[in-house]
Amino acid sequence: MKRLFCFVSILLIAATVSAQEHLQRAASAKTTEKSFTTICQNPITSVKNQYRSGTCWDFATLGFLEAEILRKTGKTYDLCEMFVVNKDYMDCATHYVRMHGYSQISEGGSCDDVIDVIRNHGICPEDAMPAPGSLTGDSLANFKVFFPELETLVSGFVRPGAREPKPNWKAEAQALIDKYVGACPESFTFEGKIYTPKNFAESLGLNLDDYVSITSYTHHPFRQWFVIEAPYKWRLKPSYNVPIEELMDALDRALDAGYTVAWGGDVTGDFTRTGFADLPDGVVPSQELRQSQWDSWELTYDHVMLIFGKAVDENGKPFYLVKNSWGRSGQYQGIWYMSRDYIALNTTYIYLNRHALSRKLRRAVSR
Repeated sequence: MKRLFCFVSILLIAATVSAQEHLQRAASAKTTEKSFTTICQNPITSVKNQYRSGTCWDFATLGFLEAEILRKTGKTYDLCEMFVVNKDYMDCATHYVRMHGYSQISEGGSCDDVIDVIRNHGICPEDAMPAPGSLTGDSLANFKVFFPELETLVSGFVRPGAREPKPNWKAEAQALIDKYVGACPESFTFEGKIYTPKNFAESLGLNLDDYVSITSYTHHPFRQWFVIEAPYKWRLKPSYNVPIEELMDALDRALDAGYTVAWGGDVTGDFTRTGFADLPDGVVPSQELRQSQWDSWELTYDHVMLIFGKAVDENGKPFYLVKNSWGRSGQYQGIWYMSRDYIALNTTYIYLNRHALSRKLRRAVSR
């Protein structure tokens, strides 16, 4: 009986591996045979690599802000992701303690985290802090040891039955964060001038009040703000809710006007590692399908990237040019072609400059 069970198990494993290899080959072939014609392509900074860290939200949003500076001034900046990580994880730990433990200690985040960090703490250039991974002997950011250690530490600050948090918890949390990603500088020199993180942020010429989050779900009324119920959005910042057609129109308008757009959504489906994302044949995105798949957890909020252009494939099907943060990987060296249908179904929110919106929508989000 055991031998039969083992034999069947081996067959099942072999069949599973074979099926997976077939799907990978099919996805690769599907990508290889595609050709694209660019419709518009807005300037962006270089592709980076978040490596073994859940910081896509950080890399994508700083890439978005770097593109905003590039659009406005023509200057290229390399802003420091680990500065944001340091301040944001300390903010997250503080929120956890203030909530008496009824919160999430999250490696993930959203575009709002980066905006809040810069607003409250400032920012610095990449070379003003230790290079990602360098303090732990790695070549890039690797949080496989760091974040579980931080999670264990912070969860211990709120003890069952205690009338107050553990003494000196702030110093302990900050020391651990500094150990793995480096301490944030109080001042630094950039292009021959001494800055603090706050006045460096002010020198970038960004109005942080210009940036808004737009979403599209039916479990809240349209034309209103609400906080998207997603585990990684612990700051509880609201998004403005519109029908999906209006969200897609806002995305197209922004790109056509020369803006880039940060995108938060789901990449667990037909999102290949080769640089291509489309819906399966026969799947048509709709408001109803978006909602049902969100409510059933079939679609989640698990990745953030930067949309910077539009293209069509050999059949005239519309796609978007998307900058990822997995290094210069895939067929297009870190750039993904994601179909308009894929974006329409899988978007959790878009994050963009309100001046890129139609006059009507701009007035609505500015109230």
